[in-house]
Amino acid sequence: MKNKIIIASLTFSLFFNWSCTSLDEKVLDESLNGAGQAEAISGAIAPAYGQLKSTWYHTNNFGLQLIASDEGILPYRGGTDWYDGGKYLAVHAHTTTATNDLVTSTWNALTKNISRALSAIEVLTPLAEAGNTEAKGALYEMKALRAYLNMQTLDSWGIVFKKESSASTSEILRGQDAVSYIENELLSVADVINTDKGPGRMTQAAVWGLLARLNLNAAVYRDPYGTPSFTAADMDKVIKYTDNIINSGKFSMSPEYFDLFDDSNDKNKEIIFSIDQRGVLADEHNRWAYWSIPGSMFPRPESINADGTDGPAITSDFYQTWVDAYGSVDPANADSRFYKNNAKVPDNLKDLTGLSPLNDENHYYCVKAEEFEIDRGIMRGIPWAARKDNNGAFYRCDTGYRIYPVKQIKGNGPDKNVGYVNLTLKVDFTKEGSMHYSGYRVSKYQFSHTSPDGNTFSSVDMVLLRYAEIFMMRAEAKLRKGDNAGALADMNTVRTSRTARAPIPAALPAISLDILYREYGFEFYWEGLRRTTQIRFSHFEDKWTEKADVDPNKRLFPIPQVAIDGASNVPGYLIQNKGY
Repeated sequence: MKNKIIIASLTFSLFFNWSCTSLDEKVLDESLNGAGQAEAISGAIAPAYGQLKSTWYHTNNFGLQLIASDEGILPYRGGTDWYDGGKYLAVHAHTTTATNDLVTSTWNALTKNISRALSAIEVLTPLAEAGNTEAKGALYEMKALRAYLNMQTLDSWGIVFKKESSASTSEILRGQDAVSYIENELLSVADVINTDKGPGRMTQAAVWGLLARLNLNAAVYRDPYGTPSFTAADMDKVIKYTDNIINSGKFSMSPEYFDLFDDSNDKNKEIIFSIDQRGVLADEHNRWAYWSIPGSMFPRPESINADGTDGPAITSDFYQTWVDAYGSVDPANADSRFYKNNAKVPDNLKDLTGLSPLNDENHYYCVKAEEFEIDRGIMRGIPWAARKDNNGAFYRCDTGYRIYPVKQIKGNGPDKNVGYVNLTLKVDFTKEGSMHYSGYRVSKYQFSHTSPDGNTFSSVDMVLLRYAEIFMMRAEAKLRKGDNAGALADMNTVRTSRTARAPIPAALPAISLDILYREYGFEFYWEGLRRTTQIRFSHFEDKWTEKADVDPNKRLFPIPQVAIDGASNVPGYLIQNKGY
């Protein structure tokens, strides 16, 4: 009997069998034999993995997680840029409504991703049942990916979509039912999924890591509005699954912190799961690199179109956590995770007294394009990079390109075209705090050397789970169980592992929940984990710059009004979260 394998470029609706998108169908094979099966398998998983890039866009889930926390703030830059209907202002201030476009776009991207995983599962199941080994392996990956995506909806909206067939209606799960469903999904593949296809694919280590993350947050997921009650049983599971990864011997900490976010990070032994940007399963993009840095900055001399966007900055509150930790010592001189000086400005050029872009034509140094890197980590003050002449070309010299202090060419402030970009600590929603130079920026991800045009392409994989988190989760589980010595050892393993260059963070003599919370911030800033960590450590109701709301209902985002309206003919099916 002949069968047809059909791959849809846009997948089935997540909610109802009668509500679907327009599908462009491609018949791949009618015999289920040979190369046709292989094409069907790869064609099934590629849309699901590929959608992860869009799901984690800066204007989708990455932005939503970042801006809702104390880590990132995105003001209305100069009264001209990044207002976007006020969606970033509202998410940061926790005044979000059910019509907020950042919330809605993230919801749409995530639910589309779940739908694509389900479509892949439906294609792969008959092939797996027919005995195709590759189809079985791919099926396990898609089930794990669907569980991961449902963890994202549970974390942000407190709900999970249980849907086993495109012809059925999703069942909405909450609380313990949602936790149990995701846990069972992950456990169903934990012993049979591949162990070596990562980090751009779901593997056994990724499943174990997700099981640890799920159980670490289970107390919050069961009761998102109350005080979390961390049970010994949950913490034992966290320790069990992190032990599995640590004892496997497959992973190691990266001696250079910023190597985790560079072109070659697909080979980094610390990364467990990431978004593949090698052009095989997903289009490439540089969004996590350019979003925060100054719009007047050109990070790649060989790429005329690469620049920043003057997007979010870190809040002064988050910066203060570094200052509080290291006291009179500048964080850049105490912790190699905070900053990496790549733009090696000669000592004789560091003094800019009396200079401006109007009279500094000879105040530069030269470097080959392929050898230049902008500074990484948390950027303060006046950065250095390539500069364009009046014709829009980079200034050059005999040995490459001229590197200048960055000229302020964006925005409408008094320094435009006459002053330098001078990044300040103050950033808020006031006129002064919203200027294009306002706020310290984050340059964590490298501008890819493989990019043909700077911003649109990148071979830097976007990191979603790494080995450092495994140790930190185990430290937290041990600490919540009363094993302070074991927790301290795990936390210090992470702190002292960045040995490639000074300053190597010193081991701490003691640990507490407050110290561990602080260390999560130092290790994982700008990686989309801060909001979840704040909620788990009961800091999401804290006050910070431009955020005074203390309502625990805001731990969850509102379900988009368009989704509720779309389900309105099924009474009680999709109920708005509390407080909205």
